[in-house]
Amino acid sequence: MNIQIFGKNKCFDTKKAERYFKERRIKYQRVDIEKYGLSRGEYDSVKRAAGGLENLIDQKSPLYEKLFIPYLASDIEREEKLLENPGLFRTPIVRNGKKATVGYAPDIWKSWEEEK
Repeated sequence: MNIQIFGKNKCFDTKKAERYFKERRIKYQRVDIEKYGLSRGEYDSVKRAAGGLENLIDQKSPLYEKLFIPYLASDIEREEKLLENPGLFRTPIVRNGKKATVGYAPDIWKSWEEEK
């Protein structure tokens, strides 16, 4: 397994995801999404695996209203705002190759372990 955890430093679900993999002695790479963001390729891969753009946007983020995300007309505009402001991503984003989850999803991660 090649696990990457994209998360925010103050996000409890990110910390829970890290603890999940630590307890099972599964190596992972931690990426601060607010500092580094996602590349366009990573974003496209995660968007496909997570079921679309709406699942990636954190509607509880203070940036959500501040940047008028719910009022933008097209998904292209939303994607641009999301990539420009990585603090808008819902976290943690956990990637395992082409598979990905958004949020705390231990049931799915367990299925990844069983596939090994």
